[in-house]
Amino acid sequence: MEASSADLRVFCDAALEAATRAGDAIVALSRDRSFEVRSKAGAEIVTSADLLSDQIIREHLTSRFPQHRFLSEEAVEDRTTDFAGPVWIVDPIDGTANYAHSHPFVAISIALAIDGEPCVGVVHAPFLGETYTATRGGGAWCNGRTISVSDVSDLRRALIGTGFPHIRDDLDGAMTRVRRLLTECQDIRRSGSPALDICWVAAGKLDAHTESLAPWDIAAAALIATEAGARRGNLVPGDKMLPPALRGEEFLVATPGIFDALRSCLLSSAL
Repeated sequence: MEASSADLRVFCDAALEAATRAGDAIVALSRDRSFEVRSKAGAEIVTSADLLSDQIIREHLTSRFPQHRFLSEEAVEDRTTDFAGPVWIVDPIDGTANYAHSHPFVAISIALAIDGEPCVGVVHAPFLGETYTATRGGGAWCNGRTISVSDVSDLRRALIGTGFPHIRDDLDGAMTRVRRLLTECQDIRRSGSPALDICWVAAGKLDAHTESLAPWDIAAAALIATEAGARRGNLVPGDKMLPPALRGEEFLVATPGIFDALRSCLLSSAL
């Protein structure tokens, strides 16, 4: 399926409206503390706000594009290896643990992939008042203003975002990586919302982000980052059942000036 730049703008506007509606709903639930929390796998949780956000997004986009399919973090029935045609990839709340504890680093992530290639991305952070958008070939934006990555070229001056696995059986690799980053870079940050961290790379607020992630974590944010001038890649081949653009294992996104040096640093820390 081919989509023109005009088509992509239509898709992006629809995703933006869906994200805004979902954002308003989860802010209202947070204000009233009127949501439920239950456990998933490992240290992961899901709230009734996640499910409401997913429902709002799905209903809005389905009403506009009834033939499009979905891949959502919170819907097991969506899990697929068939990415032919248009597929909406949704994380209804990225940073659920933050949300449950009233931390503001929470994002709603919506991407449209066509034949496995993200071409529209929206990451909406309702508690921060930040909304990031991109279309393939159309640049990256935050709140309607163009954004671009930092010009940092020295790893020692780089501020790096990272995260930790929800399943805590083996943390040795993560701890080794953190030690290497703290040794070789200026400092590290962990917001608890990787989609937001990746968008901060796009906006020059971070110089890189690295973490093992899922397709719904990276589909929108990585498009936004690359449209802002970032480089992206993976330290391992990843799940070959997924299109390359949706593989999140050992994911790395960085401003071009430090990408190669940081990749070498991370690979050496895994030895």
